[in-house]
Amino acid sequence: MPEKPKLLSWRDIVFVALPSLLLAIGAFWLAAQFIKPAPSERLIVSTGGEGGAYQRFAARYKDVLARYEITLEEKPSAGSDENLARLRNPDFAVDAAFIQGGAARPAEEDGLVSLGDIYYEPLWIFYREAAVHGGDKVLDLKGKRVAVGGAGSGTNNLAKELLAANGIDAKNTSLIAVGGLGLAERLQKNEIDAVFVVGPTQSALVWTLLYTPGVRLMSLTHAEAYTRRFPYLARLVLPRGAIDLTQDIPPRDIQLVSPMASLLVREDTHPALLDLLMQAASEVHGAPGVFQKPGEFPRAGHGEFPLSKEAERYYKSGKPFLQRYLPFWAATLIDRMVVMLVPLLAVLIPLFKFAPQIYGWRVRSRIYRRYGELKFLENEINENPGRHSRTEWIEKLDAIEADASRIRTPLTFSDMLYTLRGHIDLVRDMILRRTPG
Repeated sequence: MPEKPKLLSWRDIVFVALPSLLLAIGAFWLAAQFIKPAPSERLIVSTGGEGGAYQRFAARYKDVLARYEITLEEKPSAGSDENLARLRNPDFAVDAAFIQGGAARPAEEDGLVSLGDIYYEPLWIFYREAAVHGGDKVLDLKGKRVAVGGAGSGTNNLAKELLAANGIDAKNTSLIAVGGLGLAERLQKNEIDAVFVVGPTQSALVWTLLYTPGVRLMSLTHAEAYTRRFPYLARLVLPRGAIDLTQDIPPRDIQLVSPMASLLVREDTHPALLDLLMQAASEVHGAPGVFQKPGEFPRAGHGEFPLSKEAERYYKSGKPFLQRYLPFWAATLIDRMVVMLVPLLAVLIPLFKFAPQIYGWRVRSRIYRRYGELKFLENEINENPGRHSRTEWIEKLDAIEADASRIRTPLTFSDMLYTLRGHIDLVRDMILRRTPG
């Protein structure tokens, strides 16, 4: 039974496709060396003391990230100093940490970047009316018993800087390194005379002290001077009655100074997780407050640490494009695949262009080879027709024709094969004319 004609030559296709496939696999492997792995399903954040503002905000972040099936794991700490030490320790498992502005300085090659300022973190100085006279200058606390925040906390660092600027230190004043909700009770019991507290208005300790009888909030006469001396501080005004209009708290405008709370992250934290952190920060800190306008935070700020690329992009363009329309997992997958597609397309587009040409060249080359044999035979006949008898010339031509008839040619190229056979007949006619019978 004669062989059924085929549209394609599978042998030639395999010859072309196999190297192309190996080349595509090589490009895929090369791209895989540059693609980041899928983001972890867990994000570890170092916060602060038990019941503090950092912990409360971390709990709200946790609710936001849970919607994207990311688990936020919180690790309490003594404050900014410990948070920074954790981030810099490669053996400590942590991705991000809350840091009080001015409490940390970048070090060479520490691999830390900022996600920007997330809210005002005012410094509140409360004092017992019976113990402190004047009460509008830090200098009024000289010689008193002053709680300056727990050791290693941002409050402790800031309190000591402001006290030192006023010539106050442990030699002339009793500085007590303690913080927490118990300070309100110690003030009432006359165990301490004043406390330094750093935190948002909603802080439990701040709220408690604002309503504690016999305790007043210091309005800093030198607030503007402090902001010039310490550039990381901003001057704020707490308007009269802003806390409670009914009870007129505070009873007058209060001048405060405030560092900014920020989020520091390790540079190698997965970009997709940083995008989620930025979205969580916008949701948690974007609402209006006593000191801030709607949407004022988070913001790029001017902190000591460089701004991460993801945060910079977020402040310019907002939520990543794919995450606006797709679930987080799908957006992340596509984002990672784009990295793979670029080198693949760089290889596949030329392959799609040249592979058909290579395939056609392989099929045509078999026919061209027989044309070469036919042309060689024709030249021999023209140069010396008597070299062989007619029968011998015909036998040589028949061998070429038989060889040509065995060529496996796809239907697409069958016209070339028929043309070859027509040229074989022309040579046969020439043999009959040029040789004796």
